[in-house]
Amino acid sequence: MQYLPIFLNVRAQNCLIVGGGEVAYRKAVLLDKSGARLRVVAPDIDDLLETLVIAGAGELHRRPFAEADLDGVFLVVAATDDEDVNAAVSAAAKARGLPVNVVDKPSLCSFIVPSIVDRSPVVIAISSGGTSPVLTRKLKEKIEVLVPAAYGRLALLLGKYRGRVKSMITEGKRRTRFWEALLSGPLSEMVFAGKEEDGKRYIEQHLALADYLDVRGEVFLVGAGPGDPDLLTLKALRLMHEADVVLYDRLVSKEIMARVRPDAEKINVGKERSNHLVPQEEINDMLVRLAREGKRVLRLKGGDPFIFGRGGEEIDQLAEARIPFQVIPGITAASGCACYAGIPLTHREYSQSVRFVTGHLKNDTIDLDWPTLASENQTVVFYMGLVGLEVICAQLIAHGMAADMPIALVQQGTTANQKVLTGTLESMPALVAANEIQAPTIIIVGRVVKLRPLYSWFGG
Repeated sequence: MQYLPIFLNVRAQNCLIVGGGEVAYRKAVLLDKSGARLRVVAPDIDDLLETLVIAGAGELHRRPFAEADLDGVFLVVAATDDEDVNAAVSAAAKARGLPVNVVDKPSLCSFIVPSIVDRSPVVIAISSGGTSPVLTRKLKEKIEVLVPAAYGRLALLLGKYRGRVKSMITEGKRRTRFWEALLSGPLSEMVFAGKEEDGKRYIEQHLALADYLDVRGEVFLVGAGPGDPDLLTLKALRLMHEADVVLYDRLVSKEIMARVRPDAEKINVGKERSNHLVPQEEINDMLVRLAREGKRVLRLKGGDPFIFGRGGEEIDQLAEARIPFQVIPGITAASGCACYAGIPLTHREYSQSVRFVTGHLKNDTIDLDWPTLASENQTVVFYMGLVGLEVICAQLIAHGMAADMPIALVQQGTTANQKVLTGTLESMPALVAANEIQAPTIIIVGRVVKLRPLYSWFGG
């Protein structure tokens, strides 16, 4: 992040605005709404700005800026059309360690003012770091539609109960669960519909049952998809925000991890070939132990938990320990990477079936049903087959598949680092040797690969 998002309490604080025109007026309105005491300095001050300052018992100084104007000030805004004046205000404020904003000049700012969606006391701030005000305005428009004005009333209602809930439910974890259970029910819709008395009764009912609140742990096995965070399911995103602790593997991109609840504990248990950071048995034990501590545990896996994700092994132990769990499917690598590479896995003319198999090399061999896989009218997708690629190609040819059968290798599919190599069974090992390929990869074998030049849309 270029800027730290922060909300400043300017209530009853002296805030200096240098400038007297329309831009200065807009900044003054925002500060006045936040309870600041305004000090405006400019040779000419518009009538609207003058009226606002007088109504708020602020100060008006019709003259050029002087460094003494910074005395006793909490925050500074420079909003003139004179670049030299703006630069002088910025330098003087920074010399005193005062936060300063120079309108439309990020290089002179120590803070910038975001676009705001006001649902007081809920306030949403949006910023592009000063790079694109129009983009932030468009995002503000979208959020204005998505967040009803009644969220402010909901926040005020909840605030009335905060102290009481804190005194009744002293344990932090149990108190958090209480609020989450409350907001997962019909309370929000009651308030949005103007039925706040019904909402109060609903809260009272939950408070009466607070002693019986279940704080058992639970495990969420969530498929994170092949890498593009926009491919996460809505349920996956919701549970990523609810988890207390996250166990994730190396296939989960940092962009996806950025969507996890910020204060959740994050444990890297990622495994790669010949380097198991945490053995599977230990992961299974960890899931049980953390859930028994009353935590909501997110087991975040690349792709889909049930397709070469060892989700079944983890569920076995959870079920045996009677730990509640949910399994949330994700877009598996075969589907996601093939789609982003422009390769349909099935096609009426070329492939009537598709097989997902593991190409993991063990003792320099891959134990698979090669005669079945060598069938012409199907697509075969190999997971974890990069190291064993030469064996895969040789075995398919040896069992009757044509040496000129099209094959594609997709590196880090659906991400900005996606790279696609296409060739034939005969040529692909040499192509891979001549290129720098980085895991994770999938291998797609079948006549459908030759459709890529027509269907490619994502790049790579």
